[in-house]
Amino acid sequence: MPSVVGLLEQHELAARRRVDGLREEADRIQAELAAAELEWQEWTVARRRVGAVLAPGAGTTGTEVTSIPVDADAPSPPG
Repeated sequence: MPSVVGLLEQHELAARRRVDGLREEADRIQAELAAAELEWQEWTVARRRVGAVLAPGAGTTGTEVTSIPVDADAPSPPG
């Protein structure tokens, strides 16, 4: 007959393995999320730049766009 302490240790080990597995999965998802946020931010910047270039009066030669207006739906930098 197994000891009570031995049974508790088995359950503890199983719980610890589950926690470790979930932490690894969370790290993987966090990295994937960071990459997706970066891609989203790049597309948002591209859309703003195209909008600035195509805006009336923006087609003048020698004009440089130095600031892009902040968009409410733009993602914040990851971090």
